[in-house]
Amino acid sequence: MNKIPSVDLTDFISEDPKRKQKFIDEIGKAYEEIGFVALKGHFLSEELIKDLYQAIKEFFNQPQEIKDQYEIPGIGGQRGYTSFGKEHAKGRKEGDLKEFWHFGQYVENNPRLEAEYPDNVIVKEVPEFNKAGKETYKKLEKTAKYVLRALALHLGLEENYFDKFITNGNSILRPIHYPPIKEEPKAAVRAAAHGDINLITLLMGAQGKGLQVQNHEGQWIDAIAQEDELMINVGDMLSRLTNNKLKSTIHQVVNPPRELWNTSRYSIPFFMHPVSDMPLNVLDNCVDQEHPKLYEDITAGEFLHQRLIELGLIKV
Repeated sequence: MNKIPSVDLTDFISEDPKRKQKFIDEIGKAYEEIGFVALKGHFLSEELIKDLYQAIKEFFNQPQEIKDQYEIPGIGGQRGYTSFGKEHAKGRKEGDLKEFWHFGQYVENNPRLEAEYPDNVIVKEVPEFNKAGKETYKKLEKTAKYVLRALALHLGLEENYFDKFITNGNSILRPIHYPPIKEEPKAAVRAAAHGDINLITLLMGAQGKGLQVQNHEGQWIDAIAQEDELMINVGDMLSRLTNNKLKSTIHQVVNPPRELWNTSRYSIPFFMHPVSDMPLNVLDNCVDQEHPKLYEDITAGEFLHQRLIELGLIKV
């Protein structure tokens, strides 16, 4: 496969069984073959996207000493600011050429999880930042819920199988700033080749060149969404749960051509995580003689902790 398929969520949420099945078949096929789709018909408005981009640009343009006040020690970067070059891909030493922010879950009716998750960090200097962040988080979480319902049906599960695991899940909205490149990077890129940790990732801001996806032949394909599309990919948790039936695809953000080094790039992924006690045990109906069980039983929380250590965000 050498291009990213496009699907329309309005097919799935229509009252028309044929359109709904068409969406299930299209997204199921794409996730088995390449692990990425471009999705139209999501719940984000143009106005909200514009407001959030404006607010994140304003935040990342703040003086470094102001941004540094929002870097919270001891929580593995789960909330607030993470400074330039701190995170690296699994198996690499070079830090990625980016700085980023994390918005986390807005817990409802669950004191236990409220105590478990770190608090969201409030930016005083940019009042719109937290408001637009929270609203975007909710709209992307709603979009992700319907995508997972379609995937549940594709996998032969009950439609709402994932609902109880993603309600108040440990999901993260991550506005990323890739600053202008000032000198020849030795071995670093804006985001080195990696697979995502979570169930699915919804990416805003994949309109320009930079994001690349590796197909099964090992070729790198440019993943460019239309203005009204989100790029959505399978993460390692969902791949593990389905015994690799749904593919968590390696992807990267490459450095731009030298003539564009003086430009910033912004992107905003939403990492859909379940609650930490969700079992990621391989589904029975994804195991047979031709597809033996590939993974040991583990919970989502244990898996996340392992991966944050590998990424250098939790020190042991």
